[in-house]
Amino acid sequence: MSALAISLRVVACALVFVVPLGGALGLYLARGRGALRAIVDALVLVPLVLPPSVVGYLLLLLLGRRGLFGAFLYDALGVRLVFSSTGASIAAAAVALPLMAKGAEAAFARVDRGLEEVASANGLAPRETFRIVTLPLALPGLGVAITLAALRALGEFGATLTFAGYTKSTATAPLEVYFAMQVGDDARALSLSIALVVASVAAALLLRAWSRKT
Repeated sequence: MSALAISLRVVACALVFVVPLGGALGLYLARGRGALRAIVDALVLVPLVLPPSVVGYLLLLLLGRRGLFGAFLYDALGVRLVFSSTGASIAAAAVALPLMAKGAEAAFARVDRGLEEVASANGLAPRETFRIVTLPLALPGLGVAITLAALRALGEFGATLTFAGYTKSTATAPLEVYFAMQVGDDARALSLSIALVVASVAAALLLRAWSRKT
């Protein structure tokens, strides 16, 4: 499997985790109040401000074979996350989650609460109000958040190398660019770099067109 295909698979798996959790966190940050909200907001930002290699090291401490939770997963279930494509997806998700959560927060904060109150006054349950009123109004902002999270996951390097390592199943495009440079394979490094640039620009253009349409 090519490095770009591995990257796209890692991003897709990461988004399965990032989108629902980041959306829920964003909704809570947009509507929550008090000290707990401030704590959650600070924790969400931690992976964004830490160096990616530190994020990867913390993941090793938690999910490595001898980690806090990783030891249980390996001993009880035989699940090893280090040096696996699942580990690469977890590393990508960890660094992409803050962008999704903060983007979702901004999207939900822009929703007119008056429209939600009108829907509730007309007999809609909270779940129906969210599905019919809140979510469609927040959708353009959520699209931006998902795209930014996906692009961040696509370009992830430090946390992936530290936690998932460089193997056949974790050789994402950013890792391949780095190791191609190390062995002097400039042609491969350049081709992968161009592919990443093209993918990023294409995603940005599609997002722009989708945002105008929505």
